[in-house]
Amino acid sequence: MSGRKNIMILLCIVSLLVMPMGASAMTNSARPPQTVGADTMVADIVAVRPLQLASLIMGTAVFVVSLPFSALGNNVDQAYEMMMKEPAQLLFKRPLGSF
Repeated sequence: MSGRKNIMILLCIVSLLVMPMGASAMTNSARPPQTVGADTMVADIVAVRPLQLASLIMGTAVFVVSLPFSALGNNVDQAYEMMMKEPAQLLFKRPLGSF
C-alpha cells in the first residue's frame, strides 16, 4: 500500500513541476521568430521535450479520469483542448529550440 502512495506522491510532484513549463511556452508563442543556436536546440531535445512528453502523458491520464465528470458538465471539448491537444501541439509541432 505504501508503494502506491509513494508513486502517487511522486506523480503529483512531477505534474506540479511540469505544469508551469507548458504555461510559459503558451505565453511565449506570440513572439516573433528569432535565430536559435545549437545549444538551445540541444537543451530543447534533452530537457524540455521529455518533460513535455511526461506532461502530455499525465494530461491524458487526467483527461481519461475526468471524462465522466466533463461529460456531465458538457465540457469534454474544453478538457480535451487543455489536457491533450495543446500539450501535443507544443510537443510535436513547435519548432526545435523555440520556447
